[in-house]
Amino acid sequence: MRKIDLTNFQVATSETARDINRRIVLNLIRRHQPISRADLARHSGLQRSTVSVIAEQLIDQRWVTEGADGHTLRGRRPRFLHLNKERLGVIGINIRPATTTVALADLDANFVAQESIPTAPNPEQFIDDLVPRLRNLIKMRPEIACEGIGVSLPGRVDLASQRLVFAPNLGWGEFDLKTPLEQATGLPVELENAANSCALAEIWFGGHAEGVRNLIAVTVSEGIGCGLILNYQLVQGSSGMAGEFGHTTIVEDGLECRCGNRGCWEVYASNSAAVRYYSQSASSARNGRATPRSGAQGLTFDHLLRLTEQSDPKAIEAINQMARYMGMGIARLVTGLAPDVIVVIGEVTRVWNRVGIIISGTVESHSFTRANTRIVSRDPSSQPRLRGTIAVVLQKHFGAPIVA
Repeated sequence: MRKIDLTNFQVATSETARDINRRIVLNLIRRHQPISRADLARHSGLQRSTVSVIAEQLIDQRWVTEGADGHTLRGRRPRFLHLNKERLGVIGINIRPATTTVALADLDANFVAQESIPTAPNPEQFIDDLVPRLRNLIKMRPEIACEGIGVSLPGRVDLASQRLVFAPNLGWGEFDLKTPLEQATGLPVELENAANSCALAEIWFGGHAEGVRNLIAVTVSEGIGCGLILNYQLVQGSSGMAGEFGHTTIVEDGLECRCGNRGCWEVYASNSAAVRYYSQSASSARNGRATPRSGAQGLTFDHLLRLTEQSDPKAIEAINQMARYMGMGIARLVTGLAPDVIVVIGEVTRVWNRVGIIISGTVESHSFTRANTRIVSRDPSSQPRLRGTIAVVLQKHFGAPIVA
């Protein structure tokens, strides 16, 4: 049960009921397409006349289109409905410290165009670099009407001001990305933390069973982020900062984190941590001091994964140590929140056959609840962060409206 907030509520009106019915019909079309009006009435329990009115509205708004005629033994042939994927689209922007990816996707998060640009060291230059790419993307596909722009950020966005306020791995200060992008494109812009975006992508496009109501997306890259879906609701907290488990202390008086804290989970379980483990193990004492061996300097996480796949023992141990710390943090999530599913997202899932076993074993030895949480990985080739930017926009149209 959700308590009614008497300081901030919205009473139900006849328009509220119409909006709810419209979203139910739209989601049923998305899930069962192609589908007839008669089948929509059966699935929804609405009167066929009501379904017909809603369907015509969705067609007029270009969300839905009619396809081929169906077959029936008698009476009028049904016209099948499906999402108008060829005419409506969403622009997604996935910002990471080194590279930003821009894409145009249809309503099923299938990308029809995308490109990458270097992420500028300051947000002002970033806007100058990005805006021409966005305008060109819109110009190249004039047949597609864009519903909005979704932006995935390696940081947190303040709910009230919609400004980026916390992004230690990006290195930017507080900044308003939303306003200049909206002014440059004329499209609504939705900003969201990368982990939250991935959690929304899992709910909308992840293929999980319908009964999965509680899900956590753990993104592992330069840092660690957590997106929390509890009872189908994205948990953001009072200011939008909920889910920063990557900056909770896992090693008391441990190494200093970029956020200013010590012993943060991401300092020990991120991509950067694994590279550090390898560099430390690959160093040898020369002239009384530690000197990195050839190959340790300038090592990237991608290179470390390739070494792991080639059975390099030091690379394997570095990945194993990273996985153990990942398991320690995930055990806290299982103990504290008991979700149905935890989805691990990041390049490390390339070696999931190794790290998945270690994570599961560590969770089992550190969490003693009866929570029946499944821990799974998401293939990085599916571009979960970028797909999440599409979900950020679509949830405004397909998600349940807030009343009371």
